[in-house]
Amino acid sequence: MSTEYAIAKAGEHYLTLLPSMANRHGLITGATGTGKTITLQKVIETFSSMGVPCVVSDIKGDLSGIAIKGGNNPKVAERLNQMGLEAAYTGYPVTFWDIWGDQGHRLRATISDMGPLLLSRLMGLNETQSSVLNLAFKVADDEGLALLDLKDLRAMIQNIGERSKELSLSYGNVSTASIGAIQRALLSLESQGADQLFGEPMLNIADLIQSVDGKGVVNLLDATKLMNTPKLYASLLLWILSELFETLPEAGDSKKPKLLFFFDEAHLLFNDAPDVLIEKIEQVVRLIRSKGVGIYFITQHPNDIPEKIVAQLGNRIAHALRAFTPKDQQAVRAAAETMRDNEELDEKTALMELGVGEALISFLDEKGTPSITERSLIIPPLSHIGPITAKERQELMSTSIVGDAYDQSIDNLSAYEHLTKRLEEQAAYKAEQESIKAEEKVSKRESNRESVTEALAKSAARAIGSQLGRAIIRGVLGSIFKK
Repeated sequence: MSTEYAIAKAGEHYLTLLPSMANRHGLITGATGTGKTITLQKVIETFSSMGVPCVVSDIKGDLSGIAIKGGNNPKVAERLNQMGLEAAYTGYPVTFWDIWGDQGHRLRATISDMGPLLLSRLMGLNETQSSVLNLAFKVADDEGLALLDLKDLRAMIQNIGERSKELSLSYGNVSTASIGAIQRALLSLESQGADQLFGEPMLNIADLIQSVDGKGVVNLLDATKLMNTPKLYASLLLWILSELFETLPEAGDSKKPKLLFFFDEAHLLFNDAPDVLIEKIEQVVRLIRSKGVGIYFITQHPNDIPEKIVAQLGNRIAHALRAFTPKDQQAVRAAAETMRDNEELDEKTALMELGVGEALISFLDEKGTPSITERSLIIPPLSHIGPITAKERQELMSTSIVGDAYDQSIDNLSAYEHLTKRLEEQAAYKAEQESIKAEEKVSKRESNRESVTEALAKSAARAIGSQLGRAIIRGVLGSIFKK
């Protein structure tokens, strides 16, 4: 393998993350300020050079510099010279994404595609409330109602509450308290800006897997604002992973991955996550490599990630860890024990001594076996280190390969419109029935009035007839008796 694909140097030899083993996943750890972001940038640009697209969450905005060539950093030039490498500075093709549309193209998901499991975690629902949310999705499916955005889900939840007695016969009891809790959670989500995420056009996964002039496109998701809502951040990235898993065909063994996915601040994915969600993540991590996708978690400590998932991460880069407390020392020991032992290296001590830009590295070899851990220097990136300017970002976005396909939202007919129409029709029908009843009442009153008039007339006629009759009889009889 040429040194152009090397990531680090240990002694006199270079370390390369083999492309055929890149979909076996990986882990980049280290305390704040030890060089994780620079390492991440180097790994990304190395695989972009191989033609492998990447999806990366940009937590601090520092990774945007990968879009333009470097060359203005004397420390980088000095390090490259020290390592005997040519300074062939270059930039890499980048597509910027942002759910708010400020720092990149709008990135959207639909409520239906996000699904009840991720939404329940996103809204912080308990088991009972989650079951009601599942019921709402089931009823929407059965009645052909598309759930695309938050107003669709809000309308559906309201509809479920209003029809709770009717639906309980087919779907089970619907808790009124849970309906209220979900509605409040939806209002909270909207106040956090989650309404910007849900809607159409939804992200087309194929747009993440592209190349330009032989280089894989780097999809940078701006997370500087998104990090204010950690659950939304974690749910979005997990949704993208799930979409990749469900969309991509089986790839088998290949010379290089179809896509690499980098999850920065990975501990946020597992914080307060229910067991069912962690099982889902474990399943995706285990099976998605057969689709040609590699997942790389970036976090401070390996113990931020569940053991079953850590066990599947074959490629390891460990920067320095701090050990100020007994708990920290235990974490350092655990990190050292997760890497393949080097008899000539005390991994635990080394982890606390590493300088900035140094790391303990163990990559998988051609047989998929972890190599012996080596203390190494990370090769500096050839692209610009640090954020680009707002003007540079706008210029790059104006020539983006996805064009303006995601810049304008679309509000298609969905659950909200259909349920609103249904309510209007029901209201119109009710008004019509009430009008008919009112007309019937008027008609009945008029009919009753006519009946009374007729009765009075008949009574009067009878009375007149009787009086006339009596008068005639009296007259006749009077005449007779007088005679």
